[in-house]
Amino acid sequence: MSKSKLTTSAGAPVADDNNSVSVGARGPLTFDNHYLFEKLAHFNRERIPERVVHARGTGAYGTFTLNKALTDYTIASFLQNVGDKTDVFVRFSTVGGGQDSSDYARDPRGFAIKFYTDSGNFDLVGNNTPVFFLNDPIKFPDFVHSQKKDPRTNTPNAANMFEFWANHPQSLHQMTILMSDRGIPYSYRHMHGFGSHTLSFWNDKGERFWVKWHLKTQQGIKTLTDDEAATMPSFGAQQDLVDAIDQGDFPRWDVKIQIMTEAEANSYRINPFDLTKIWPHSDFPLIEIGTLELNRNVENYFAETEQVAFAPSNLIPGIGASPDKMLQARLMAYQDAHRYRVGANVNQLPVNAPRCPVNHYQRDGAFAGMCPFSGGNNNQGAGANFYPNDRQEAEPDATVAAPPMPVLEDAWIGYHDQSEEDYYSQTGDLFRLMSDDQKQQLVNNIAGGLSQANQSIQERMIAQFTKADPQYGDMIKKALG
Repeated sequence: MSKSKLTTSAGAPVADDNNSVSVGARGPLTFDNHYLFEKLAHFNRERIPERVVHARGTGAYGTFTLNKALTDYTIASFLQNVGDKTDVFVRFSTVGGGQDSSDYARDPRGFAIKFYTDSGNFDLVGNNTPVFFLNDPIKFPDFVHSQKKDPRTNTPNAANMFEFWANHPQSLHQMTILMSDRGIPYSYRHMHGFGSHTLSFWNDKGERFWVKWHLKTQQGIKTLTDDEAATMPSFGAQQDLVDAIDQGDFPRWDVKIQIMTEAEANSYRINPFDLTKIWPHSDFPLIEIGTLELNRNVENYFAETEQVAFAPSNLIPGIGASPDKMLQARLMAYQDAHRYRVGANVNQLPVNAPRCPVNHYQRDGAFAGMCPFSGGNNNQGAGANFYPNDRQEAEPDATVAAPPMPVLEDAWIGYHDQSEEDYYSQTGDLFRLMSDDQKQQLVNNIAGGLSQANQSIQERMIAQFTKADPQYGDMIKKALG
């Protein structure tokens, strides 16, 4: 079989890819080495900025199969008919470390799902934990800075982490999960996933319901201790997922939701839009709705896993946002991050492109006209690039407008202090569910880092642990000596 011919990026044939053009065998290079310049110029630009968070990740394609119709709750097209299958792309990741970090850091794991529905892409952007460290996005940059490398030494600094947590009791619940025996998953297959944020459904009657998404691994939970994690290869979780899918051992998750009515939200004892808190299952039971399966690896890591762009703002008719403050900020911040990293037309790349017709008046920029599911749209050709116009081109569809976001209480615009919220009860409930061995692992993991902090930070953290449960505080105090 004859080999294909090597060309430049513009398609011209290349005569020699081993030697540059020079003035004699020992002389300098000439300025007409255009192919050399092309290779070097591309090489200088072949890295895009890594994600500030979730930089290290791996992804795969699969399907979501609906097992329970949700027509009473939502008009979302892919949630209507039992047995319907929706293509998905899922990206798992660590959160705090860069691409040079380990798959086995004690860190939350990103669990993001892109549903390619026939009415647009729906992105469920979550983690392997049901809560988060914060309930106000103004603290997000500060929090991430505290978890990253120290600005002076460029090395991890546990004292910085605990200094932030000591000043932000809202982090106590998530921090307890992170430091527990579930803080280091053995693999991406052996962990649960959560949408974490409160989202909304609305049905054809205009009724709104608040929703939380849960994904329960069918492989079972499997975790590592710090000592076990230290023996693992840094790329182990990525290798595990690739190998499992290549071998036909397709990982699966049971997809479940919790549903709360607007009336229940108005009177519920817990703020249902506070990302640091769960909805107790005793009040809002899990409803199983389908199965997620991953069954195809990517062909090119950079083109797919590295350039895939998830955003909570990727919503479809029937699925909307909520007053969750963290979600509200992410509706803007995620798409903005992708435009910076990849470009204004990030959603035209194949891994991000919707699998349905796309019509809008955005034009130009890098990657314009690349959407493979709109016929390679040639930057939308000679059509109008403004609206309204007189050409009977794309116009809004008022039939899919979401119900207006409700005002849940007498509201005034200003700074609403949340420091007096209860950040301890649910943390204490979690602590009391643990076995003695799990409690001891938790305490040891916390003490290892907290011991590096100063006395003031230690005292403030112990006070938080004690408010959650006196035994929790006492065990930490003893572990610190």
